[in-house]
Amino acid sequence: MRRMSDLDRFDRAILSLLQEDARLTSADLAEKVNLSASQCARRRARLEAEGVIESYHARLSRERLGLGIVNIITVTLSTHNRDNAERFRRLVTALPEVMEAHALTGEMDYLLKVVTTDLKGLSAFVNEVLLPHESVAHVKSAIVLETLKETTALPLP
Repeated sequence: MRRMSDLDRFDRAILSLLQEDARLTSADLAEKVNLSASQCARRRARLEAEGVIESYHARLSRERLGLGIVNIITVTLSTHNRDNAERFRRLVTALPEVMEAHALTGEMDYLLKVVTTDLKGLSAFVNEVLLPHESVAHVKSAIVLETLKETTALPLP
């Protein structure tokens, strides 16, 4: 498995540029990192093959698609065992509204980032999907008023 310390300055520069704009061609990268286009293409292909670059995505506008409400929801499971956790995992991974799902230590078992069209959509999600599910005991939700920072870019020295 490749680690940050295994990456040279050219690899880090290429990764940083691709995090900003994944549509950059090898020629674009070459111009910005002072390598040839073929060297950039080989490095990019190697980083993809090694799994350092996992995939490429288009970032869509939530607002323009009518998904105006971002919700942070914490969930406590009804019982704490492997089967119940797996039931909850299957539920969450099948729900397109769930943008992120994290297992936690501490008081709450999971934290979900959920997008909905409006408050009615949030209510339906909590009351008709989460709460009735056999794995769930307790749900708390908070509506995001303002997003100060949102990124998928990893810090690269």
